[in-house]
Amino acid sequence: MKEASAPPMNLDSKIPAGPLADKWNNHKAKLRLVNPANRRKYHVIVVGSGLAGSAAAASFAEMGYEVSCFCYQDSPRRAHSIAAQGGINAAKNYQNDGDSVRRLFQDTIKGGDYRAREANVYRLAQVSTNIIDQCVAQGVPFAREYGGLLANRSFGGAQVSRTFYARGQTGQQLLIGAYSALSRQIGLGAVKMYTRHEMLDLVLVEGKAKGIVTRDLVTGAIESWSSDVVVVCTGGYGNVFYLSTNAQGCNVTATFRAHRRGAGFANPCYTQIHPTCIPVHGEDQSKLTLMSESLRNDGRVWVPKNKADCTKPASEIPEDARDYFLERKYPSYGNLAPRDIASRAAKEVCDEGRGVGQVVDGKRLGVYLDFSAAINRLGESEVRARYGNLFDMYQNITGENAYKQPMRIFPAVHYTMGGLWVDYNLQSNIPGLFVGGEANFSDHGANRLGASALMQGLADGYFVLPYTVTDYLAGEKSGSRPSNDAPEFKAVVKDVNDRVAKLLSINGTKSPRYYHKALGKITWEQCGMARDKAGLEGAIRDLQALRKDFWENVKVVGSGDALAPELERAGRVADFLDFGIMMCLDALTREESCGGHFRTEFQDAGEAKRDDAHYAHAAVWQWTGEGQLPARHVEPLVYEETQLSTRSYK
Repeated sequence: MKEASAPPMNLDSKIPAGPLADKWNNHKAKLRLVNPANRRKYHVIVVGSGLAGSAAAASFAEMGYEVSCFCYQDSPRRAHSIAAQGGINAAKNYQNDGDSVRRLFQDTIKGGDYRAREANVYRLAQVSTNIIDQCVAQGVPFAREYGGLLANRSFGGAQVSRTFYARGQTGQQLLIGAYSALSRQIGLGAVKMYTRHEMLDLVLVEGKAKGIVTRDLVTGAIESWSSDVVVVCTGGYGNVFYLSTNAQGCNVTATFRAHRRGAGFANPCYTQIHPTCIPVHGEDQSKLTLMSESLRNDGRVWVPKNKADCTKPASEIPEDARDYFLERKYPSYGNLAPRDIASRAAKEVCDEGRGVGQVVDGKRLGVYLDFSAAINRLGESEVRARYGNLFDMYQNITGENAYKQPMRIFPAVHYTMGGLWVDYNLQSNIPGLFVGGEANFSDHGANRLGASALMQGLADGYFVLPYTVTDYLAGEKSGSRPSNDAPEFKAVVKDVNDRVAKLLSINGTKSPRYYHKALGKITWEQCGMARDKAGLEGAIRDLQALRKDFWENVKVVGSGDALAPELERAGRVADFLDFGIMMCLDALTREESCGGHFRTEFQDAGEAKRDDAHYAHAAVWQWTGEGQLPARHVEPLVYEETQLSTRSYK
C-alpha cells in the first residue's frame, strides 16, 4: 500500500544560522517591523481561544492590530486548555538542583526520541522563563513554598524540579490569566470575539491565506471573513480515537480543512498515550478522565506479581508480592519515566494477565497508583494539600477513597505531537497561515514530556507569533486584503454549503456517533499503543470501507439553519475518517519505533528501536484529492549540537 505522488512541497524550515543558543535572539533582531500607526490597518484572524489562541489574540491587539478571534465554545474559558492539571515547565532553577535552559532543551529533545526540530526546541526552552514572569504578573496563583517563593515539582523524563503548578488546576489558572488579557482587549474594542463559530474552511487568494469560512453553531449561518493573516490555534486530533481525555468537542476540522487547501500535515502518527488515566469501565463510555502526571511524584505504580492475586483487594496483597514495575525497569527515573515508556510498561503487565480492576473485553485493564508510602512519610494532610482536588475528582468518578486504597489507572490518548507543518516562524507552507500550540508539529517530536504543552501554547502565543506574524505583515501592503465578496470567498462558501447540504441529504440509518465509535475502535486497536504492518494495512482498508459507508448511510437529524449538534458531529467525524486513514498510513510508512510510535517489529527487549539512517525526518503529508491517499514528503531533521543516541531512562 503506497502513498500517492504529488508535486514538490516547499518545506524550507528557515532555521537561522549561528550557534543554537543565539539563533532566536539574532533572528528576532532581523525580523521586520510594522510602524505602530500602521498596525491598525491590518486585520488578524485567530482561530481558537485556548492558551495559544488567547495569548496570541491578546498580544496582537495589545500591539495595535485589528483582531478577530473565533471559537466554537460558548466562551473562550471553555477551551480545552482548561483541563490541563499538573503544571508548566520552565528553566528557572529555583530549586538550585542543576537545571538550565540547556538541560530543559536536552530533556525535551531526548523525551521526543530525537524526532523534533532542534532549533525550535531550544527556543522553547529559552522563552520558558519569560512565561512564568508573564503569568505571575497576570496574577496566576502558582503554588508557593512557606517563605513565599514559587514552588516546583518534578514531572516525567526529568531529574530536576522545574514544574510550576497551581495544585491540580494549572491549565485552568493559566487560561484564566490569558482570558483576562483577552477580555481586556475585547473590552477596549481591539478584539472582536466570535463564540459558537466553527471554522469550516480556509480561503486562499493568489496562494496566500486571506480568510476563513465559519458556521454559526446557533443560527446555522455560513459566513466568510477576510483578513491579512490567519493564525490557527485549535489544538490536537486525539478524538480520532473516540475515547480520549479530550473534551467531546475537540476535533481536527480546522487543521484538516487547511490541509485540504494545501497545508502540509506533519507526523500524524505521533500520538501520546498518557499513563495515568481512570480506566475504561464500559461500552457506552463517551470519554476518559486524566489523572495528573504530578501524582507520580508521590504515588507508586504496581501490580501483583502473581496473576492469582489480581482479584484480591490491594490491602490483602503483601509488599513482597507486589511488582513496582516502573521502579524495577527504570531505576534512574522510577515512577517518573516518560509517558510513552510508562504507558507501554503498564500495557505489558496487563497483557501478561496481571492487570487489576474490572474485566473489560476479557482483560483487567488497570494498574495501581499507591499513595500509602507518601501518606506514611508526609501525613495525609500534606498529600491532601498537594493533590486534594485530584483525589476528590477520582472519588467522585469511581466512588473510591484514594487516601485509603490505591487509585486504579491505565493509559489513554491524551495529546498529539503531529500537526500542521510549520517553519521556524510558525508559518505553514501556505503563506499567511500561521499555526500555534498543539495544532502545529514543531516542538515535541515523537513524545511530549509532561508539563510542556502549556509551555508551548503560551510560548507560541506570547513570545513567538507576535514577532513572526509582524515580520510577515511587514511584507504585505496595508489595506490590500480582499473583500469577502471576492470570487475566491464565494467559491469556498459554496463548497461549505454544498458539504452541509450533502450531509443532511443522505438520511441513512446510522448516527454520526456510531461511525465515530467504529472509527475509534479501529484506530485504537491498530494504531494505538502498539502497531504492526498487517494491522495498519487492515486498518486503512477498514477505514476506507467505513468512510464509504458513512457517506451512504449516515443520518443527520436537524437542519442546517439552526442549532444542530448532530450536524456538527457529522462534519467532524467525516474529517476524522479521512484523517484516520492518513494517520495509519503515516504509521505504516515509518518503519521504526520512536516515542509514542511503537511498531512491534522494531524493538529491542521491549524498548523502541529507532532507525536514524532512514527516518530522522519529519514526514509531511499532502492532500491529493477526494478519496485518494495523500502524498508523503520529507523535511530532514538537522542536528547541529545534539548527538543522536539510544534513549535510556534506566
